[in-house]
Amino acid sequence: MPAAMALALRRSHRGRRCGLHGLALGLAALQQQPGPPAVTSLQRWLSCSSVAASSARPAIDKLLVANRGEIACRVFTTAKRLGIPTVAVFSEADRLSRHVAMADEAYCIGPAAARDSYLRTDRILEVASMTGATAVHPGYGFLSENSGFAGACEERGIAFVGPPPAAILAMGDKSEAKAAMLAAGVPVVPGYHGEEQGEERLQQEAARVGYPLLVKAVMGGGGKGMKLAEKPEQFLNALHSARREALAGFGDDRVLLERFITRPRHIEVQVFADSHGEAVYLFERDCSVQRRHQKVIEEAPAPGISQAFRQAIGESAVAAARAVGYRSAGTVEFIVDVDSGGGGGSGHGGGQQQQQDYFFMEMNTRLQVEHPVTEAISGVDLVEWQLRVAAGERLPLRQQDLAIKGHAFEARLYAEKPENNFLPAGGRVLRWQVPPGAVFFTDGPLRVDSGVQQGDLVGVNYDPMIAKLICTGPDRAAALSSLHSALQQLQVSGLPTNTEFLKRITQNEEFKQGAVDTSFISRHERELLGAEPVGQSVLALAALVFQQAAVRQAAAAAAAAAGGTGLRAPWSVFNGFRVNHGTSCEVAFSHPRSEAQHQLCIEQARNGTTRVVGSGVGSAGSQGSAGGLAVHGVEVGEDSVCAEIGGQRLAANWCMHSHGEDEVLDLRPVIRKWLRTGAASQLAGTVTTPMPGRIVFVSKGDEVEEGEALVVVEAMKMEHTVRAPCAGTVQELHSFADAQIQEGHVLAVVVPAQAAAATA
Repeated sequence: MPAAMALALRRSHRGRRCGLHGLALGLAALQQQPGPPAVTSLQRWLSCSSVAASSARPAIDKLLVANRGEIACRVFTTAKRLGIPTVAVFSEADRLSRHVAMADEAYCIGPAAARDSYLRTDRILEVASMTGATAVHPGYGFLSENSGFAGACEERGIAFVGPPPAAILAMGDKSEAKAAMLAAGVPVVPGYHGEEQGEERLQQEAARVGYPLLVKAVMGGGGKGMKLAEKPEQFLNALHSARREALAGFGDDRVLLERFITRPRHIEVQVFADSHGEAVYLFERDCSVQRRHQKVIEEAPAPGISQAFRQAIGESAVAAARAVGYRSAGTVEFIVDVDSGGGGGSGHGGGQQQQQDYFFMEMNTRLQVEHPVTEAISGVDLVEWQLRVAAGERLPLRQQDLAIKGHAFEARLYAEKPENNFLPAGGRVLRWQVPPGAVFFTDGPLRVDSGVQQGDLVGVNYDPMIAKLICTGPDRAAALSSLHSALQQLQVSGLPTNTEFLKRITQNEEFKQGAVDTSFISRHERELLGAEPVGQSVLALAALVFQQAAVRQAAAAAAAAAGGTGLRAPWSVFNGFRVNHGTSCEVAFSHPRSEAQHQLCIEQARNGTTRVVGSGVGSAGSQGSAGGLAVHGVEVGEDSVCAEIGGQRLAANWCMHSHGEDEVLDLRPVIRKWLRTGAASQLAGTVTTPMPGRIVFVSKGDEVEEGEALVVVEAMKMEHTVRAPCAGTVQELHSFADAQIQEGHVLAVVVPAQAAAATA
């Protein structure tokens, strides 16, 4: 068996064998002795590369962070180091959250929905005035790019830790931003950025720009309000969907059109400016590995580019910032056309080799989620710089003082189902354990930024990101190896995550070579998301843990039924012992990732020996059969298990939880999810929602074609279209706009056309 392996099982609650009800398991891959990462030499290297932070406290009396989760925790960490008192705001759903505990003061500002709490400018400013906060840090998302909020802070004499309102407004309006960039000599993607928004005019402009093209919300960001139309007949659907997302997310349904570059790299530049006229770039990040237009793994510096390209794109980013009178931290995002040249240069920077073109895409007028990789290679605490600039100080360093030191990766851990088109998922985090040696919110060989604690509930109200893992090394290969090791040792269970998907990316040969563009995931979909076989010993260990967990549940139920007297009759003992007889217990489950069904039998002979037989581990037979795997020394603790299976000693942590109709058992350090056999009806005409959320659109009409949009569900601030599974007639419709629904809710029943004709 490989050093690390993982799985996930599903079994029906229905049926009864050997007195044990079937359970669904989820398992993790096993590693015999997962040791701590080797970081000693890397720690020494980092200590030499860090830029010393100033010890003087910025002129901020008290700082309010108008955000939640990991970014609030990140800002509080730096503020605490600088000696600045802090204030947190929180929704009713976040009362026990980590960011609330980290602040010196904390105040509830409303219900769980962001529109009633984290987007309430009035309530946040009321708390700022009440507590005497002299500065407000908006984090990212929510109000971070709201020029009205920034202006309201300044009107009250409160420093907004970010750019001036005018700069936010200029860059927030993507049409205005493109015009400003053209005037500043920054290259932009061809498209339509006009004010006329009629459907007929937009269709005409789309035809002029040419297909494929992107329909993008003027005020959008993070992939929200952005839709691809590959041909003219797809344009109106893309337009309508982009407008709905834009209106829901930004309160503005205006759009722009851009030529879609078929093989782009997404390279962005971190810029910083102060109020004294100084501006610098802190180098670039490659964010090309994306799913559904959202970043998954980022790295700095970008691989395979020349110094001439780095300087050219960096200077273009600074020019973009200066064009709008920028201040504080910002990120200028560029599309690099891979097909426009070779060698990784810039078409705007000169040089002998053939160069690649880059185009301005947008500017994020805030700190980015992926800012830690820039901190890792530059040695700069970007939040500290933000606070100092907000207090009126000059930038601590000039351009010539900045240098790249090493390489860094960031992987975003999401609560989602990669095998189901990366749909967001929810649940309670029952296990959360980071790898040994990790540090939180500050530079180190392995850094973890997370606002999640064990026991937290990840729901539909906020972004599904659980954590960010940032790994640094003296070169790209070392940093990538560190990231893979960290993902192997990370322990998170209780809800679906993309951990295994991230690990597969780090092992992909093309990714190891740095040959990436934004189509990387779709191009390697089979390798990254395909079926994976499971080792026999892992299957056997899964069955053993399942059995022991079920025995414990039955024993606890029996004890409760006895009224807690402590008396134990022989028939209440659940260890499988029988006088002069062997025993056996069957366990059935399926493993969706390997697309396999398994039925195992745990056989205990009269002489005390144990074997696991069945599909995947050998053939079932009579007591004492030589088939299957021999088992010795099974030790199942409260959250750990070890056993010798087939001559190999295995050890893992385990955690059991319920998910819908399933009971899921996770074994760590590596996870696979296993789903229960027969847990859901798969009737051809039954349409269910794959995630909890809010219905924003319901199709009208009785007759539908296969693949036609029936219902649009909004979850985690993104729209997800649920389509008809077959052509036919809508017999039942259990959907209406604005309804809140749970995962698995039946939205509609479509009677197939042939069935409807047969009953006519």
